[in-house]
Amino acid sequence: MSAMRFLLDENVDVLYHTQLLEREPTIVAWMVGTPGAPSKGTLDPTILVWCERNSFILVTNNRHSMPAHLQDHLAQGQHIPGIFILNAKMSVGETIEELLLIWGASHEQEYRDNIWFLPVSS
Repeated sequence: MSAMRFLLDENVDVLYHTQLLEREPTIVAWMVGTPGAPSKGTLDPTILVWCERNSFILVTNNRHSMPAHLQDHLAQGQHIPGIFILNAKMSVGETIEELLLIWGASHEQEYRDNIWFLPVSS
């Protein structure tokens, strides 16, 4: 069992969350807007701070502004467990398989301070 935890941002379809938990009930995967997670409408820089404080890797489809947000975050001397950006060419099933592979085969600091575009296994 991995210590890696995922936070899916509010623009990621809830189906990804549902499928992750169905396939691996022990995985810690939260969504923005659920109890304990940042609320919907939280700005990306604040979500990065939350992920850092709570040791969650962010899963997002925000490939446009997230690189700049991460750069600003790191420039302030902060860190983040990592960011995975979804690939629109991958099916939900392929994405779930990829996230589960990452979760099962990686250590929690492996993706620190970086953005990874899925799939990382290719």
